[in-house]
Amino acid sequence: MRKTVTRAMALALAAMLVLSGCGGTSNGGSGTEGEGGDQESAKNEIKDLVIPRQASRELETFNVLYAQRQEDNENLTSLVDGLLEVDQKGQLVPCIAEEWGTEDNGLTWTFKLREGVKWVDVNAQEKADCTAQDFATGLEWVLNFHKNDSSNISMPVEMIEGAQEYYDYTKTLSAEEAKALTAGEGSKFREMVGLETPDDYTVVYHCLAEKPYFDSLAAYVALYPLSQAMVDELGGPDGVKSMNNENMWYNGAYTMTSYLQGNEKVFTKNPMYWDTESERFDTVTVKMVESNDVAYQLYESGELDYVQLGEAQVTTIAKDPNHKFYNYLVPDIPSKYSYQFHFNYNKKTEDGETDTNWNTAIANEAFRKAWYYGLDLSDYFKRSNAINPMVCENNFYTMKGLVYTSDGTEYTELVRQELGLAESNGETPVRVDATKAEEYKKQAMEELTALGVTFPVEADYYIMASSQTALDSANVLAQCISDGLGDDFVKLNIKTYIKSVNQEVVNPHLHSFVLNGWGADYGDPQNYLGQEMYGPENAYYSAHYSYINEVTEETPENKALLDTYKEYTKMVEEADKITDNLDERYKAYAKAEAYLLDHVLVLPCNYGIGWALSKVDNDSKMRAMFGIQDDKMKNWETNMDGYTSESKGVAEQVKAYTEANA
Repeated sequence: MRKTVTRAMALALAAMLVLSGCGGTSNGGSGTEGEGGDQESAKNEIKDLVIPRQASRELETFNVLYAQRQEDNENLTSLVDGLLEVDQKGQLVPCIAEEWGTEDNGLTWTFKLREGVKWVDVNAQEKADCTAQDFATGLEWVLNFHKNDSSNISMPVEMIEGAQEYYDYTKTLSAEEAKALTAGEGSKFREMVGLETPDDYTVVYHCLAEKPYFDSLAAYVALYPLSQAMVDELGGPDGVKSMNNENMWYNGAYTMTSYLQGNEKVFTKNPMYWDTESERFDTVTVKMVESNDVAYQLYESGELDYVQLGEAQVTTIAKDPNHKFYNYLVPDIPSKYSYQFHFNYNKKTEDGETDTNWNTAIANEAFRKAWYYGLDLSDYFKRSNAINPMVCENNFYTMKGLVYTSDGTEYTELVRQELGLAESNGETPVRVDATKAEEYKKQAMEELTALGVTFPVEADYYIMASSQTALDSANVLAQCISDGLGDDFVKLNIKTYIKSVNQEVVNPHLHSFVLNGWGADYGDPQNYLGQEMYGPENAYYSAHYSYINEVTEETPENKALLDTYKEYTKMVEEADKITDNLDERYKAYAKAEAYLLDHVLVLPCNYGIGWALSKVDNDSKMRAMFGIQDDKMKNWETNMDGYTSESKGVAEQVKAYTEANA
């Protein structure tokens, strides 16, 4: 077997990172117990971390196999480990798998597991060993329609032999029959799916075709383990679906010893954790707050160790060199998510009726192109980055930095060339064109008026009722729409939900659009572009946000829209067939993505790149454009005095903003 990475190689890489200073604190700490850091850095380390998250980011499941939302994964990644994780440079490194590789260019992948990984309960009492069988049980759960409700199936069914067939098979069964299935030897799962466990510590996956990027999926939840013993202990699949922090099993860096919904979570270091060399906090307390304003007040009073800054806070601090936090403005860790306007093509009204006015308008390409060329979102970008707002400008669907061609060209550069977009100048939006926007607006109003559409077209946009930050951002967005599209064309209605945007808004189809981001599950454009395909029920945005699969061809406008979606889907499918030449694969995907954007089936919005006050060194965190590890609270370096603009190399940038806005 050709080993992709071994434990020895990972340790050598870690040594190189320490020597090069990557991820180092201002005090020179190494972030590893028993190595590097001097007494001064140890004295300044935080043992019990306290961080905020907005109340709108409450997790909705404790089952990592079911989780598809960042709100869930940012918590669960510290509680459950998978095959692989990533380092500070985003490179795959060992986790439960000590070594892995492929000998046939990605057709077959073998993962060798480490021994001694333990499942524990909430009190860190040992429950069982984590073995190869648990990865079989986990995959069976994901592929079982009645167990996992189609969550996270898109990746395994497009990669692993027999996965689609097994999923389809479980759909033909009754819920009772499907829930009784297991992944044991001699099971229907073993008969149909290309997964082998030749011994307790080896897992072999057989792919449908050469998948040279398959190992990047090993950092995502679709391949995570599940103990059948836990399933049995909880009384079966229904017990797993409803499990909580007190009865779930853990094999990760922490257990969640306290959970008050909408209020507070406490993560406690797992003493049975396999990675005994890792640096972890004794406890991490996550306080749920209504807004960044509340979080800022708590940071100011010394109750938090980190706060993400909003526009008002950044401008207040950065304009005043005498402000107590002026020298402590640091870049927040950039989000791996690419955010877009996701339009709803089958919108309903609050009484459950079809919103014909919106649906007819959004099906019209000229209407969508008026948005594409007319919306200047510069002021909206300032909400998260007042100092350098244009770094948030997004003109693509796939996140930058996901993959590169053999000559080092970043993938979205290929998309830019296909679209004929100018390169970003860092000052003005490159996509905005007032002349084209006005032309498409005129065309849309003529075409849609003839179809009975009334103007302005009302667009319903929902925010959490208790969040002043969300309201402020929505008001800025409304002004951008008013300025760019005109009050005679579109009117934004800001509406609210109480607790769950999915349950209260998205599932009943009430939204005209959502602003949502996708972070890659694995390292290939298919994971992004596949979410917008027409037809597959596992295409996340098509099935759950745009509802394009529910649109019928009963009108010429709908038929044109569906024809566009079908052509895009065909382009994605053709790109996915190219497995022997990654450069050609990426070129084909770039053409498909350019087609998606040129027809404005979705509208790119922003990147999450902001500013913070932090006692955690963001450069010490795991960092990748795929997987769920970026929020794993492991080997984070800290300084209870806080990190400074100077130590992070941004003092001049802050100073320039101060002088420009004096």
